[in-house]
Amino acid sequence: MNFDFNDDQQAIKSTAHDFLGARLKPEKLRELAESGSYDDSLWKEMSDLGWPGIFIGEEHGGQGLGVVELVILMEELGYALAPSPFLSNAAAGLMIQHAGSDEQRERWLPGIASGEQRGTVAYVENGVASLVPDAGSAEVIVLFDSDSDTASVVSARDVSVEGLETIDSTRQYSRVTASGSDGEELSGGRGPADEAIAPIAVAVSGELVGVSQRAMEMAVEYAKDRQQFGRPIGAYQAVSHRCAQMLLETEGARSATLYAAWTADHEPESLQLAASMAKAYASDCGWRVTASSLQVHGGIGFTWEHDLHFFLKRAKADGHLFGSAREHRERVAELAGLKRSQPAAV
Repeated sequence: MNFDFNDDQQAIKSTAHDFLGARLKPEKLRELAESGSYDDSLWKEMSDLGWPGIFIGEEHGGQGLGVVELVILMEELGYALAPSPFLSNAAAGLMIQHAGSDEQRERWLPGIASGEQRGTVAYVENGVASLVPDAGSAEVIVLFDSDSDTASVVSARDVSVEGLETIDSTRQYSRVTASGSDGEELSGGRGPADEAIAPIAVAVSGELVGVSQRAMEMAVEYAKDRQQFGRPIGAYQAVSHRCAQMLLETEGARSATLYAAWTADHEPESLQLAASMAKAYASDCGWRVTASSLQVHGGIGFTWEHDLHFFLKRAKADGHLFGSAREHRERVAELAGLKRSQPAAV
């Protein structure tokens, strides 16, 4: 059995890696991160490549591929730490494609696939979504009500959007309040709205894998170059073992994420469990690997002038998007029948 990417998937990965590497040099990334802005020309080029619609059906203007191909892109976007609305737009597309009716998909997906009518998903609790990526620039917002496990589509003009400053300056976040507008409920065309959270969580996991890979490579490169007592610091076990642990966790997160992406395309009955396993592992991995990379870098890693802190902050923020590691571990226990019911109050 061949577990490698096929030729088309390899081409997607190499094209994305080269394109993002050329467009997001370290100085460009720092410029965007420090200003908290996106490069509109970069988004246009990504849209021209068909990336926003990579998983959306051809009948709605997409490439008609799958979640595996989406995760391939997400890993490369995480590796480059791309400041872009790609994740939020993909989340809206995944939700509408799964839970929307034929008419709703026809209305919203073409604009999302082309990148011309961007969307995002707001995870609403008690009427408020406290951390929503790119709501300030989205035209379409999918409100997912965690209490009722239902979703509705609203225009961004029909909700209250308040910009937030977070530790992650490479992505724009907002707080969204429904403002009494329920919007148009997604009618569950291919399944309930809550099922669509799983592939979104897998996409975030893919980004975390990319962030971890880049942070690990930065640590290894530094360990080879930095010398103490006439030897590279990587020659010392305290450093080399830490780097080995980073590799182990990154590869584990990658395997879990790619398996979850495969289930989304080929074995959907296994997706909910696989997605929660991937997000729980990748969330922990993202934080631990970037924090370990910082330790390998020593004093220089703690400075603003070094780019590592941008990766660490993205990993921390991603760890909480669409479910934290703890929440997804609880979901795994529930799906596996391991979660104990709470004892009755006495």
